[in-house]
Amino acid sequence: MRTPQPSRRFWPARIAAILVAITSLTGVAGVAPADASVHDSCTVSRCADARSADATWAGKGYPTSGGWYSWPDGKYNYTGGRFYNREGRLPSGATYYEYDVYSRARGAARDAYRIVVNRGTGVTWFSPNHYTDFYRLQGFR
Repeated sequence: MRTPQPSRRFWPARIAAILVAITSLTGVAGVAPADASVHDSCTVSRCADARSADATWAGKGYPTSGGWYSWPDGKYNYTGGRFYNREGRLPSGATYYEYDVYSRARGAARDAYRIVVNRGTGVTWFSPNHYTDFYRLQGFR
């Protein structure tokens, strides 16, 4: 006995529903989650770690090309290069670059913690959740 197959019209609608669900969960496609926010100061846990990473990246001249860089703890840290602010969460008209906060073995998976630096003003933002929320770090250059 042959199992009935869904009609050809079933799959495009199903795929569209899956893509909508993924977009709403991840904030991908240029739409920030409704609860995303930008803060004038950093008051969450790990701000001190973000400030330390910012100081180390500043000491390296804030590299602009993506890749792995040696870190003081003998591990490596990664910069993804240019951050395009596609969601428009940060002030517009700036050139931003993104850097990981935590070091790891070279080639290891990246986590969600980032700092984003405005190269023109030196203002640094910390995102503990991969660009959903931004906290302005104090003590920027």
